[in-house]
Amino acid sequence: MDINDLVVRRTLRVPVPEGPSGDAAAVVRQFDAVLMSAGFKLSSELFSILSQRDSGFVMDIAVGTLGAVRRMVGDHVEHNVYFRDFPRGVPDTVEFWTECLLEALADPEAAAQVAADARIGTLNLLSLPKYGRYQHDYLEMLDHHERFVEDAADRVTVLRAGGDPSSEAGELYGALAAATIPGNDDDRAALTALAEFCAFDHVQPQDIPIRENRALINRVRVDLGAPLLVDTVTDVLRLACAISDGDVTLASPTRFGGFPRRARRTLLTALNGVVEANPAALGDVNRYAERWKRLGERLHPHEFALPHAADVFAVARGQKSAPSLAARVEDLLTRDDVPGATRLLRNAPGQLFRSADRLLRSANERDLPTVTAEIGAVAGQVSGRVLLSLREHLENREAPGKRRVFINQSARGHIAPDQREPIPGAILTELREILDAELRTRLGDRRWVVAPDVLDIALPISGKAIADGFGTLPRGSRLPIAGNLLRFFVYWREARQTTDFDLSALMLDADFGNPEWLSYTNLTAVGGSHSGDVIEAPEGASEFIDLDLSKVPCDIVIPQVNIFSGEGFGQVAESFFGYMLRTAEQEGAPFEPRTVRMKSGLRGRGRVALPMVFVRTGNEWVALSTHLHLTGEQDGNQVEDNHISTSDLVGSILRRKYLTIRYLAELTGARIGAPDPAGGPVTYVGMEVPQELPDGSTVITPGYLGEIVPA
Repeated sequence: MDINDLVVRRTLRVPVPEGPSGDAAAVVRQFDAVLMSAGFKLSSELFSILSQRDSGFVMDIAVGTLGAVRRMVGDHVEHNVYFRDFPRGVPDTVEFWTECLLEALADPEAAAQVAADARIGTLNLLSLPKYGRYQHDYLEMLDHHERFVEDAADRVTVLRAGGDPSSEAGELYGALAAATIPGNDDDRAALTALAEFCAFDHVQPQDIPIRENRALINRVRVDLGAPLLVDTVTDVLRLACAISDGDVTLASPTRFGGFPRRARRTLLTALNGVVEANPAALGDVNRYAERWKRLGERLHPHEFALPHAADVFAVARGQKSAPSLAARVEDLLTRDDVPGATRLLRNAPGQLFRSADRLLRSANERDLPTVTAEIGAVAGQVSGRVLLSLREHLENREAPGKRRVFINQSARGHIAPDQREPIPGAILTELREILDAELRTRLGDRRWVVAPDVLDIALPISGKAIADGFGTLPRGSRLPIAGNLLRFFVYWREARQTTDFDLSALMLDADFGNPEWLSYTNLTAVGGSHSGDVIEAPEGASEFIDLDLSKVPCDIVIPQVNIFSGEGFGQVAESFFGYMLRTAEQEGAPFEPRTVRMKSGLRGRGRVALPMVFVRTGNEWVALSTHLHLTGEQDGNQVEDNHISTSDLVGSILRRKYLTIRYLAELTGARIGAPDPAGGPVTYVGMEVPQELPDGSTVITPGYLGEIVPA
């Protein structure tokens, strides 16, 4: 992974190493002009710095930076469309199919296949030579489109000046290591690359709140022979997974390979030390007993005189008893001893908070105050994300009889009836006040200033709910849509087998009824058009949907990407989704990078992706981030078949109350608007870095929302 590329994508700063002086003003102007075509621009400071350097030096920086920003918005690939003149010239669906059939009948080989299909009562569109395969190349498609007309409303993202690459990498490494919320796959890949790059000549982080990140950094420490940061047996298991290039989140099992003797001694010594310091840690072994057994087969603990480490594998094999905290709590709850279970959980404050709902439901009226008091007593020992998670949970707990939405680590969601007993309103109010007070204490030592346009962005309780990409926001975030012409797109490139992704749009009314759709089976409908079905992507393929929101006769638009056949989102060489906003007068190619407002990777394990939803509120439209997947079928997924499950899942997300930056602003008494340049240092939360800020201020933009969450 290129470190400079990583810094640009993650920070919107361009690393500027030491280099020869010169006069590169002309080159920098060209660089800036090309950046503008992709929707980016050099800050005045960066423009000035580069202008005083050697031209060749600047050219090297320009090439790398342009590659990085183009990948950010999806402009690094050629976006061809099946219908060359899209969004104009899209035919009626049946007429198009008839045209494909008539052309096939003129080809003896294709006609024979059509006849064979007809004998069994079918017509296989995929067997028709003209269907689903580009009939023109990318340049021919461009020749049929008018020049793109720039507009003042087009996106312009400013790139700022960074320091030398090494210091920029070290700063980003420290920020990712200190993250207070779990990241996604892209975050972990970035942290791994930075940990390796910064292994020898950078200060190593000591405070790593997220266990998964700790495992990745501990892997580098193993190579360096440095002390490990572990205090639970599961920390050691995660480290073993990291060394084996496995899943440090433990969401899926890792196939352990052979470990060198030095690594085996390091892992077993760490394990021995954890258990020696805290024998109760053995209780955590049972949760991953099978994985410990497999790991024991590779570590050969009998070769080392480390008795406490040997106990771990004895517990995993059932040769030694070590009841977990969860098992002891479960035993107390089966005996209706809710106060006892609550007091026991005080030893694990995070687990107490995660068990709060069950404890409150299980408690009788006499015991409820005890549970509430115990939760309040340990609030100061719980991480900020756990506080926020429980606070958001309580915000959605008062309405009984609704359906619950469950979303796993792979972003797959499903709905189930909410059969939980209600919790008294007075208890919910008391707990909310306890949590608000604790969060206010942690957040209130800063002067907060919040821009109005970020108030409805959801707080990032987990980075796993944020897809990697450009302009992506936490699940539940809402941003207004400025303009009527909305175009969303999908791109994919198959790796090993023929793969067909299908872009569709499900349209619903405000009550999630009266479904209509745009898809390859309905190319023109409800104020929009589809760019045409592409059924293979050996060199990459794109599909687009164009909508005039002023003409859409519905209230909810749900883009979805269906895998019709072939490789999954995590198997293809590359895939991403995004949306653009433009005016009808701008013309241009189907894909114009400076109109891209959001682009996110598609890497979930489901076969249907629901990246976001567009919702009409009054006379305005908003974009709601969802980052969801449906399991779907192995083949043949279509919007017509999954619209009911899609409607249910999206409806639950839309009805859910998310903690947003508005909640934070109200909690801290933040100033809404622009900062006062004459005032003291502030923490500013906004979409972009403002031009004027008091010295010593901190800026938090969407890419750094995790910094809001207190440790």
